[in-house]
Amino acid sequence: MEDIFFKSWETVLQIAIKTSMAYCFMIIILRVTGKRTLTKMNAFDAIVTFALGSILAAIALNPQVPIVDGLIAMSLLVLFQYLVTWASVRVKKVRKLITSSPQLLVFRGEYMEKALLNERITKEELNVAMRKEGLASVSEVEAAIMESNGNITVFPLSSKAKIHTLSDVEG
Repeated sequence: MEDIFFKSWETVLQIAIKTSMAYCFMIIILRVTGKRTLTKMNAFDAIVTFALGSILAAIALNPQVPIVDGLIAMSLLVLFQYLVTWASVRVKKVRKLITSSPQLLVFRGEYMEKALLNERITKEELNVAMRKEGLASVSEVEAAIMESNGNITVFPLSSKAKIHTLSDVEG
């Protein structure tokens, strides 16, 4: 029961050393692989970010995880993410597999009901995105788009949205 609050100074030292080493290693591999590793451009990127945090926590707090095992897991995860994003930039089929297409949710003041159902977005959730843009009504919206990363982009009617930015949007 005493282990709940404090186990030993040896445990504290082990946690400090493992956490410091893992943190420094993570900084190095993130600098080597570039900024894209931690962006959340799509669901896959977000999963990698969460998984890296989980691995770091496991290294730091789980005495059953040797530091080398954790560093290998981090390295492999970042390597896989690097390879997938490298391929998705160069191969359209890989990009389509990894990244979902943006979806049109509102067009010229009209909700796209089928798209809302497909994306599992309620009108109330969409209204939040519209209010963030200072819009009081769907009738003030030229287009609202569910982006491939899950964010909702709203173009007000007053904006002169260039149609080329909407060319990859489904719906």
